Amino acid sequence: MKTLEKTGKTIDEAVDAALQELGRSREDVKIEIVAMPSKGIFGIGAKDAVVRVTAEDSVTAYAMDFLSEIFKKFELDVDIRAIEGDEFVTLDLVGKDLGILIGRRGETLDALQYLTNLTVARHFDEHGKYILDVEGYRAKREETLERLAKKLAERVKETGKNMSLEPMSPYERRIIHTVLQSDEKVRTFSEGEEPYRRVVIARKK
Repeated sequence: MKTLEKTGKTIDEAVDAALQELGRSREDVKIEIVAMPSKGIFGIGAKDAVVRVTAEDSVTAYAMDFLSEIFKKFELDVDIRAIEGDEFVTLDLVGKDLGILIGRRGETLDALQYLTNLTVARHFDEHGKYILDVEGYRAKREETLERLAKKLAERVKETGKNMSLEPMSPYERRIIHTVLQSDEKVRTFSEGEEPYRRVVIARKK
């Protein structure tokens, strides 16, 4: 649980300042009004609003706090939004000029994602649950992986030789498995240890 007190000319301004520092949305916090703003008389004796904002403990909150601390150290202004899915939680990173967080072929984003999941796994019984995304990169990456999987599957059918893909996160490996699961001529399996675990495409016997 993390609590901040913030001031502002209005309650909304104070709350927004706290949410930005916490990296949370209004739905994820408890807001207490400590002091109402006052205009005073002719501007004399004016007082700012004071609010106390508390971010409740949860696995997702812990993951968001971990990322927020990293971004603060690198002086990056990043808003983190959690999007709940059936099996994964996407932590969408929003801000200006965040291409640096993606890196070459998504390597930086994957590294951050791996560290986030590793840190969460050390404190909670959650493994590979979080996906980090920036500027819709994951959707574009998914399309690329789907095309790659189909292309390599065709090569496996032609040559009969297994094809190993580059190491991927559990989420990306699942994309490959899902794309090819209905193909009657090839099968897929994973081998290796995290974070170097990769998908192998083989021809069915």
